Parts: sequence; structure tokens; C-alpha cells
Amino acid sequence: DAYRLEDDFQVRIDWYPYGIEIESVYGAVEQRTEREWRKVRYLYMDIRRLANKRGLTVKGTRKIYDPTLASLGMLYAKSLGVLRQYHDTLLSKFWTHEGEIDRSEHIEAALVAAGATAEGFRAFSSGEGPAQLRSVREAANAQGVFGVPTFIFRGELFCGTDRIAWLRDRL
Repeated sequence: DAYRLEDDFQVRIDWYPYGIEIESVYGAVEQRTEREWRKVRYLYMDIRRLANKRGLTVKGTRKIYDPTLASLGMLYAKSLGVLRQYHDTLLSKFWTHEGEIDRSEHIEAALVAAGATAEGFRAFSSGEGPAQLRSVREAANAQGVFGVPTFIFRGELFCGTDRIAWLRDRL
């Protein structure tokens, strides 16, 4: 849906990573209440509905992942103009359990498939990348971002794929 916004309205989405602290939203795995487990199951049901509508496969995650490496990969891919290729490659492998977003070799493989270099990513992730990622997260928080996906159009937030229709109305 986000990709179609660019095509349908001749706009450019300026993509940024935003990690959610899963445990603060859905509770620690070992301490989740039945209500929190219902929320988690419902979230995956919604994700599968969206995936099925697009002919995609989504399997539930095997653990709670730290998205930092994937986010650094996103910033690096964005700087090279290969963000969409990276994003699509990494996430298609993640949701089918063929790749993990917290393993450098999987991030590097997605970047190489997108046309970037593993060496360049290593330099970025051990150099300017972490500071850039902190800056992106601070800016998002300052704008009121609290979840993903969030779109900001003329200062108005639209959070969640179910709000894309409202964003389309604004565009």
C-alpha cells in the first residue's frame, strides 16, 4: 500500500526505520497476561490477512528480535538509493523464516542482493550509522511517532496500515 501511494499520487515517501519496544507494548513473554497474548495473536492474524491479500507468506516470529542491524541496513540502503530492494529482500526472507533481522550475515546478504556492498555496510554500522540511527529515532519521537508504519503528511500522523485510506484522502 505504501509503495502504491508513491505511484498513485506522484509523491516520494521518505523512509526511516523505527523500532518498537515489543515488551513495553505486549509485555515480557514470560509475564504476559491472557489479554496480552490475545493482542499478540490478533496482531499476527491481521498481519496474515494483509499478507494473504497480497499473495505473501508470513510465519510468526521465533523470538523477539532487536531491529538495530536491520535499521542500520535500511539507513545504509537508503543512502545508496537501494532501499526498496533491500527492504523487500530482507523482509520476504524474515517472514518466511529464511533470514533474521538481527544477524549481520542476513543483513549483508539483503544489501548485496540490492546492489550494495557488505564492506560498505560494515564501515557504516561501525562508524556513523549508530549516531544517525539515534538521530532518526529522536526525530521520530519528537514528532509523536509511537508505532509502525507511521506516515506524516503536513504534520499529521497516520499510524497503521488501516490508516492509509485516510492518508490517501488527504493526498
